Amino acid sequence: MRWVATTPAGAPRPRRAQPRPYLGPPSYPAPPRWGFPHLTWRWPTAVPGTPTGAQAPAQRLRMIARNATTVLWTLAVLATIAAIGEFWRYALLVDSRDSALRPGVVGTSDALVLSFSLLTFVLALFAFAVTLWWLFVARSAAAEDSGLEPPRPAWQVVLGTLVPGPNLVLAGSILAELEHAALRRPADVRPRPSRLVFGWWAAWVGNGVLLALTVVWRMRDGVQADADGVVLSGLTDLAAATVAGLTALIVRRITRLVAPLDDAEVRMLRVVRVSGAPAVGRRPRPRTAAR
Repeated sequence: MRWVATTPAGAPRPRRAQPRPYLGPPSYPAPPRWGFPHLTWRWPTAVPGTPTGAQAPAQRLRMIARNATTVLWTLAVLATIAAIGEFWRYALLVDSRDSALRPGVVGTSDALVLSFSLLTFVLALFAFAVTLWWLFVARSAAAEDSGLEPPRPAWQVVLGTLVPGPNLVLAGSILAELEHAALRRPADVRPRPSRLVFGWWAAWVGNGVLLALTVVWRMRDGVQADADGVVLSGLTDLAAATVAGLTALIVRRITRLVAPLDDAEVRMLRVVRVSGAPAVGRRPRPRTAAR
């Protein structure tokens, strides 16, 4: 017995599709990425118009960290020069008790203090904004790397860094939590800040206390109060320079922990020789082949 398949009676026959007119060669919005590459290994690329075109948090973190480090070290230099100007002004005040000062020296001292104090204040605002941006990106990158949510919501981080008074207490704990996540420690373990974070926290609190004391002391009247205000301003500038330098070190350290790969520091790989590989089989060359 043999089975024969036939079309049932009354079944509609499929229509033959009409061939579409030729519209030219195929086009793509971006270079196709399917298929095997011509190289054995290559650096990852990002094609515009595709999901790979967006930067990962680790890539953005390295870019922001480079800018933040540059701004912070520049701020440290400017704050140090401003502190030198304040101490020079105090030395001139002490010298003016016994002898008259030359107008040129006084004018140079005032210009040095005013110019670098203004530059330090403006750059401090910019450095604070860039560092806060780096902090949020670092929290996102650390959370993505560990697969855990950040221990604090974003609004607590904003309040803990911007509100005067509470930021002296909360800023150190926020930074310690970020370091804890960057070191990939368990989430149920209490964060233990490193010596660098402890040093930054102490400098941060000292800078805030000196700043508040300087503002209050400047409101007093008298020659001695003015001289004490100059000394406090110099100490505040030195504390600000210390905070900026320690912040730059922390930014570099945590960035290397969260995103250790830096394309600018990694050497390109090159195959020098292959050892132990089997010989490649080749076909004999035809005698009639042109050389």
